[in-house]
Amino acid sequence: MFRTCGPNEAMVVSGCFHSRPLLVPGGRVFFIPAVQTLQRLSLNTMTFQVETNNVYTKKGVQISVTGIAQLKIDGQKEDMLAKACQQFLGKREREIHAIALQTLSGHQRAIMGNLTVEEIYQDRESFNKQVFETASADLASMGMVVISYTIHEIKDSFGYLKALGMSRTEEVRRDARIGEAQAKMESGIKEAEATQEKEQSRYYNEEKMAESKRTYEIEQAKYNEKIYVQQAQADLAYDLQAAIQRQKIIAEETKIKEIERNQQIAIQEQEILRRQKELDAKVKQPALAEKYKKEQLAIGQATMIINEAEAEALAIKLKGDAEAAAINAKAKAEAEQMALKAKAWQQYQDAALVDMVLQVLPQMVAEVAAPLTEGTKGIKLVATGSDAQIGAAKLTGEVLDIVERLPQVVNNMTGVDLSKALGAKSQRVKRTKSRDKLGGDPSTLDI
Repeated sequence: MFRTCGPNEAMVVSGCFHSRPLLVPGGRVFFIPAVQTLQRLSLNTMTFQVETNNVYTKKGVQISVTGIAQLKIDGQKEDMLAKACQQFLGKREREIHAIALQTLSGHQRAIMGNLTVEEIYQDRESFNKQVFETASADLASMGMVVISYTIHEIKDSFGYLKALGMSRTEEVRRDARIGEAQAKMESGIKEAEATQEKEQSRYYNEEKMAESKRTYEIEQAKYNEKIYVQQAQADLAYDLQAAIQRQKIIAEETKIKEIERNQQIAIQEQEILRRQKELDAKVKQPALAEKYKKEQLAIGQATMIINEAEAEALAIKLKGDAEAAAINAKAKAEAEQMALKAKAWQQYQDAALVDMVLQVLPQMVAEVAAPLTEGTKGIKLVATGSDAQIGAAKLTGEVLDIVERLPQVVNNMTGVDLSKALGAKSQRVKRTKSRDKLGGDPSTLDI
């Protein structure tokens, strides 16, 4: 099975399969419980308060020293870890602490015996270094390293350190009094020198002030003389400049009046332009607009008339073209119809004529009877003879007599005998019906 530990701990596996113990500082290791032994060793930092009381120093003075040290087992180096395992494996932490503390205390006591109180008290850094180096060399053989060491407190039971302090205090006080006297003496000398320099500076300043005052008065007189000359020149120049300025003012006023006059003229011109524009806006522009409107209306009306005339001409042309096409088509149709009729007449001859006469016959009878019906309010019939007919029979007989004379009229006009034609037509009709009954070919019918 596997066993693990943190970076502040080391595992030691011994037994079968290992000629010497296996050291694992932080990590995991395979462990067989039956044949192997696994032990753990702490790598945590250990802090000690090293107290050595009433130790005789080099000159026989007893003092007590308290130091603070920090140690730990070095797990980074295998040889150091092996030494620590040999020394401390299987021991409890307080036993390890006791061994390390006794070692540090012994080295601290030994170094205190080789130094005087003054050396320990005044040069603590040297004492710390000696204890650190001496203890490190001894503890390294146990697999430990000293991380740090420093003196925490130095004291004694006989007032030696206090006496040293008092002596030093008196020396400091003496030096302070000597320094104060020297400072006062130097201050007096400096004060006298400063007073002398002050008086010399005052005399020098007064002399310079008098000289400056005399120079100032001379310069002031020269300056006043120049001022009087310049004042006189200034007065004359002032009068001259005043006259020049008055002339300039008059010229400027003339310019201003001219500018005002020009502005008034410009204002009047602007007013004229405004009135002209107002007249244009109220009279001329409406007249021009009305003229333009009438011109546009006239142009539009002329254009409309031209368009209507062109449209009418186009319509007439199209209508003429249509009527011509219709007449042409009608004439063409009538010509074709006449050609067909002519062809039919050539085929049918008398029969066709008879057929046409029969179609026109009712109209002819209607025309014969028309005088008796149109515009006739009454008819009076006169009969003579013993067998003469009277009434409607007489009128009908008259009409029939006229109809009986129609074949003669047709014969006279066309040369066709209707009686013979009708008889021939009836014979053909009979033969056609007989053939139809016998299943003959209609194309063999005689016309």
